[in-house]
Amino acid sequence: MAVAHTSEIKLTVELDENRVPEALHWSAEDGGIENEEAKAMMLSVWDSKNKESLKIDLWTKDMPVDEMKIFFHQTLVTMTDTFMKATQDEKMTATMKDFCDYFAEKLELKQ
Repeated sequence: MAVAHTSEIKLTVELDENRVPEALHWSAEDGGIENEEAKAMMLSVWDSKNKESLKIDLWTKDMPVDEMKIFFHQTLVTMTDTFMKATQDEKMTATMKDFCDYFAEKLELKQ
């Protein structure tokens, strides 16, 4: 089967002299995103040969801790939704949603 389209997602990380991220930018042409600023990112890829997840977690020096807590919560919620779409495992999805609620409660993220 021939590839009909190739899509590229580009991440750019500006580092200080100690190799600590100072700025993050990303582009995704198919999504209409070009050189948008970000303060944090988490990227996971599945290595099927070794049956393991590989990841890159980066955040800039000026990422506020309160925003990092929100970012983590929203990422957990998104992962829960993705887990449901990928597995249709309603029981575990409900457990994950309960944890997301608990996480938000403990961090006082819910108003």
